[in-house]
Amino acid sequence: MTAAETTLALPCGPSIAFSEVDLTLGRTRILDQVSFNVAAGSVHALVGPNGGGKSSLIKTLLGQMPHQGHLALTWPSDAQVIGYVPQALEFDRGLPMTVDDFMAAMCQRRPAFLGLSRKVAPAIDAALERVGMLDKRKRRMGALSGGERQRVLLAQGLIPAPQLLVLDEPMSALDEAGIQVFERLLVEWRQAGTTVLWIEHDLEAVARLADRVTGLSRRVLFDAPPKQALTPDRLLSLFSIHPRSESTV
Repeated sequence: MTAAETTLALPCGPSIAFSEVDLTLGRTRILDQVSFNVAAGSVHALVGPNGGGKSSLIKTLLGQMPHQGHLALTWPSDAQVIGYVPQALEFDRGLPMTVDDFMAAMCQRRPAFLGLSRKVAPAIDAALERVGMLDKRKRRMGALSGGERQRVLLAQGLIPAPQLLVLDEPMSALDEAGIQVFERLLVEWRQAGTTVLWIEHDLEAVARLADRVTGLSRRVLFDAPPKQALTPDRLLSLFSIHPRSESTV
């Protein structure tokens, strides 16, 4: 299914405007005058080489990194929930932490060792069901495969239901079944009007599923719909650049 074939709801997510965003760490310029817009309720993909500043850009959006320039989020309603799914989960695999324990720790204020609260338990059940992990909720996180852990990360990003969802390479560890789950979720988010900002290396998936694509290698090299963005010439230019070659004086 292509982006054009889905039925869109009125956006519940915000539009995002990045305007001349700069980020320098030490003497290295990570982001250089980055400007582009994300439409409300769209699936917007960020593509580019490793080290090109994609993860740093979303960390500036989440308020985790200092920057210069301007970021503006325009919300259509009072509901302003941001969900975030990181690229990977770093933890001690020897910990006796089950999937339920992890979800409790991430999705409720009640201490995880007291178990799931009745208030959030239905939402956690529904999220695990959506990613196909409900039957593995009592398994230790350390015993899961990389793809299964990634599905759990997707599940925690669904609680509470986000109006803006930020995804950092969510397909990187998924197996084929997990990829099908993710692609179904992406279609559902678009249909619900959720704004999705999505870092991804799978360009074939981006071509099928994104509404718009920004090519980032320290600076914006292109920003266009997939058919215009993912041309051989533009991709060659994007991935042949050395993104960290510039240092500040």
